[in-house]
Amino acid sequence: MKYYLIAGEASGDLHGSNLIREIKLRDPEAEIRCWGGDKMEAAGATLVKNYKDLAFMGFAEVLMNLRTILGNMHFCKHDITQYKPDIIVMIDFPGFNLPIAKWAKPLGYKIAWYISPQVWAWKEKRVKDIKATVDKMLCILPFEKDWFKKFDYEVEYVGHPLIEVISEAKRKNATAQLNIVQDGNGNFKKIIALLPGSRKQEILKKLPVMLEVAARMPDYHFVVAQAPGQEDAFYEPLLQPYQNVSSVKNATYELLAQSTAALVTSGTATLETALFGVPEVVVYKANAISYQIAKRIIKIKYISLVNLIMDKLVVKELIQHDMKPDTVYEELIKILTNQTTIKNMKKDYEALWNLLAAGGNASAKAAALIVGMAF
Repeated sequence: MKYYLIAGEASGDLHGSNLIREIKLRDPEAEIRCWGGDKMEAAGATLVKNYKDLAFMGFAEVLMNLRTILGNMHFCKHDITQYKPDIIVMIDFPGFNLPIAKWAKPLGYKIAWYISPQVWAWKEKRVKDIKATVDKMLCILPFEKDWFKKFDYEVEYVGHPLIEVISEAKRKNATAQLNIVQDGNGNFKKIIALLPGSRKQEILKKLPVMLEVAARMPDYHFVVAQAPGQEDAFYEPLLQPYQNVSSVKNATYELLAQSTAALVTSGTATLETALFGVPEVVVYKANAISYQIAKRIIKIKYISLVNLIMDKLVVKELIQHDMKPDTVYEELIKILTNQTTIKNMKKDYEALWNLLAAGGNASAKAAALIVGMAF
């Protein structure tokens, strides 16, 4: 069978790669063409376009790059028409994938969607289009199945793919020593992980604030997890003034495995950090116009996946004007020194792991359903 997968960011590339491997186990003759990244290509798919050429964050940024986005959509439609897949698999990325699905469905293509778009947060009206165009929605968050039921739409909860990814990382003992400086006594400094995001726009908003905090804490070593789609040269001028800051590339899990605490931008990274058991402060800052628009239309209590899934404030969230060096510093000190805060957070982390693990192996479940649809 012929499969066409579309992912538009680093997390989609990761989960798409594991999905591809599971599809090939069930359909050894599978031909897979994809939009994604290096991981999906390494898993055996033919890469059409890299996600780093697709991702634009925020309302203002999307408007500024509208011509590029529309050009990519036109190219994608043409590529699908030429390839003639038996099934198209969307992986999150709703701003791009939903228009493609709406175009493809009337042409007779089967549509599966792995990792549901977060329509429960905003754009609830998209459910109508999803029901009309998506043959099977595969959700990874426990509350999504009941949420979609309100719209008379049956979806499949397959579990969260990060459980298998992080379990594997832990099995491999992802603790290779990073090149961290020592203090004057020859002891390694405690590590604070900085995860400022994957796109240039968001990194430039958040990383400078994180670095100001690092400057106040010379007894700790701060390590920036570089985004896979960004070059070293992008980070070098930002980090150069700071004596206790370095960076790693393609080693985020190794970094988290050795970290005492973390400052993390919202998104999948907040969940990854929690599943590694690392106390974290979640920070978020956007373009001022994008933030004002989002504030008016997004209908969720929290911005971090940890808090959303647990439906309570497990990790502190510092958003927009609250994300300033003084406030971030204060919250970071709390998760480093307040034993009650640390104990409660780790207890909630354990409950989070158990909740997500109860869903089973997400990639295997999703692949079985997708291959079943393709035949």
